[in-house]
This record gives sequence, structure tokens and C-alpha cells, in this order.
Amino acid sequence: MMSDRWDTKDGPRRVRRDPPTVEEAVVAAQGLTDDLKEQIEIVASLMEVAPEDARGVVLRMGPRKDVNHVTVAGRVGPRAVVVERRTPRHAAVVTRRFAGR
Repeated sequence: MMSDRWDTKDGPRRVRRDPPTVEEAVVAAQGLTDDLKEQIEIVASLMEVAPEDARGVVLRMGPRKDVNHVTVAGRVGPRAVVVERRTPRHAAVVTRRFAGR
């Protein structure tokens, strides 16, 4: 186990310990459930705050925004995507020495 402070060749280093915020608990609760009451219970239990305080933060942050879902409309069946990588063309410099000239 590493201690909170240690010495390196560049000088002393330490581990920064930041406690989680209520907003981070809300994001975690939104990832677990879509039910507002359950989110409030999760936030209250994770952060050890009163349910009224947790409710205020959950309502203030609003519903989570789904950015992981992609919908393609108007196509039936699988689509093929081909990705090709072209290597850049560099000009080759060739030097030849001719003996006897």
C-alpha cells in the first residue's frame, strides 16, 4: 500500500484526496435508476444527508441526458462501415554516387 506522501527524483509527491460531491452522487444515482424517489434515497444514503436536501439537489440537476444512444431512422438491416487508413506519402530522397564520373 502506498502512503499519502512519498519522495521521487523530482521532489516530494502526495496523494490528493477529494471527497465526492453531492452532484457526483446524483449522477451515480441517475445511472442506477430513472425513478426520482429512488434517486433521492440513493443520494441521501451515499452522502449521508437529509432526504430533503438530496431532493433539492436531484430536482435542481434535472433528468439525465442520454448521450450514449444513437438512433438511425429509415434504414432496415445492418449497415457496413469501412474504415481505411492511408499512410502518408513522403518524398523519398535517394542519393546515388557514381564511381568514375
